[in-house]
Order: sequence, then structure tokens, then C-alpha cells
Amino acid sequence: MGPEALAQVLRPLRDLFTKENHPDLLVGLDRSDDAAVYRISEECAVIQTIDFFPPIVDDPYDFGAIAAVNAMSDVYAMGGQVILALNVCCFPDDVPRSVLQEILKGGADKVAEAGGVLAGGHTVGDKELKYGLSVMGTVHPDRILQKGGAKPGDLLILTKPLGTGITTTALKNGALTEEDIRASVVSMKVLNRTAVSILSQVGVTACTDVTGFSLLGHAYEIAEHSGVALRIDAGRLPLLERAEESAAEKCFPAGTFRNRKYYECVVRFDDSISEQRILMMFSPETSGGLLATVDASRGDAVRSLFEANKQQYWLIGEVVEGSGLRVTS
Repeated sequence: MGPEALAQVLRPLRDLFTKENHPDLLVGLDRSDDAAVYRISEECAVIQTIDFFPPIVDDPYDFGAIAAVNAMSDVYAMGGQVILALNVCCFPDDVPRSVLQEILKGGADKVAEAGGVLAGGHTVGDKELKYGLSVMGTVHPDRILQKGGAKPGDLLILTKPLGTGITTTALKNGALTEEDIRASVVSMKVLNRTAVSILSQVGVTACTDVTGFSLLGHAYEIAEHSGVALRIDAGRLPLLERAEESAAEKCFPAGTFRNRKYYECVVRFDDSISEQRILMMFSPETSGGLLATVDASRGDAVRSLFEANKQQYWLIGEVVEGSGLRVTS
């Protein structure tokens, strides 16, 4: 479901669950963000999110781990830490028990790595295998990260390379093997825990994670919520191994074209940018990195902290006055 259709579905609920009716609801339906946030004390707010999807890789352990990391990413995008998780499972009757155990183990290991507790969940029978988590995190009410807050002059930072949707589609199409997409699997299994810890230390002004609405879709959310424009340098975008090759073979997930249809009206591209690169920027990502804006004066601190923690990051653009997105070559 695209963002416009989702907004129409949720619109009737917004009048019921407003901040005026629920003053401790710090982030809710009134303005879309990565997760809900509810204050329980002056020092603590609860973050709540859920995500699950069908397998995107063949290895059941890797699938479980990726699905879990993807679900927990929304907690990190809000500036929080994972506390508790519940499995969300849809399993066909003909899937071997050993496969299900490996999926659940992959998810459990990643929750443990995040410092959280996996405390059960819910399973239903379904024709299609699906797995994910309902996740609870915590954050100080004064330290919540949101999509709004970017200001002209800020740096635009990305913490994982792009291309997971393209390489996993190539895997499904038989154009790549599991070994070919090993770099994508490794990237999707990396928690955004360290990245958000670093960003929180340097005064991040806006933050989200890059998932199904693509780099450009999520970048536009920051621009729209902040009342600014983002300039993205296409030449600086990091790409996963085999992503460019798979894009040349037209291995784009279907969501690529839905994203383009919805967001292309708010993006201006330099004429020199190829059609292939444009589609890559509209391609959905799974368990992508954080997309954040930071005051330009903190650029040296960002570099030092990321390097000290052996954490990847890329400076891909900047915040400017105006609206929408500008992609340059």
C-alpha cells in the first residue's frame, strides 16, 4: 500500500486519537513518523512499532535475522533503544519445523544483540510465510528523533549502502545466487543501534530509516516535515555489491515504480542522471540505514565518532531552502 492510500485509511482514526485527547501521546497518527511514542513519566517514553514480511532470502536464519533488524530499526530511527519484542508469525502447514525454528532463532539472536528481550508472540496459519516483530523501545521524552527539524545548511548523512531491494529481486529472478548477495545480507543484518548512538551525540536535527518508500521517498518525508528542501548528490550514493549490475538487468522490485509514480512530482533531477540511477533511488530497501541531518558545524565530530566506532556513513547532500528534493550529478 502506498503512502497516499495508507493516509486515506488512517484519516478517520486521527480525530479519535489526537494529542489533545491524549496529551501523553508524543508521536501518533496526526503526523506520520517511524513509530508511535507515548510518555509514561518525565524521564521515559515508550516507542512502539511493528513490521513483518515474506522471505526475501532463501536461508531461514538470515531471513529471521533480517526481518528482526528491520522491525527494530524504527525504534532506532526515533532515537530509542530496544527493550522488548514479540514474534509475529504467519506459517503455512507444509513448512518444516526445522525451517521455522531457524527463522525464530535468527530473530531471537538479533533481539539479544540489540539488548532487548524476546518474550513470546503470536502465530497464525497462512498460505504465505511471513515473519517479523512487534517491538517496544524507550527514549527520554526530550530526546526523541523525528522526521521534522532539518534546517538549511545541515548535512545529509546515510549510514548504509543502497540496493537491497534490487539484489534480492535479482535473487528471486534467478539472476544472482545467495553467495552473490552476501554483502546485501550482511548489510541488512546490521543493527542501526551504533549509528543512532553516534548521531544522538552530535545533535541530529532530523532522522528516519530508509525502507520501503526508497531513499527519495524517505528523504522527501524529512523535507516535507521540516519545511525545507534536500539536495542529494547522486554521485556520492553508496551502492551494494552487485546492485548496479542487477539494475542493468532491470531487476527492480515492483515498489520501485509505485514509489516513482508517487514521489517523482517532488523531485528535480539533473539531466545527466541516467534512467537506471533514477530507478535505483526509487527502489524499496529492506533494513536500510538511517537518513539523518546534522548541523554542519558538527561535521568533524560526526566523522571522528563514526571512524572511532568503525561505523560506515556517507555524506550524500545537504539541506537547503525551498521544498522537495533536488538530485544532482
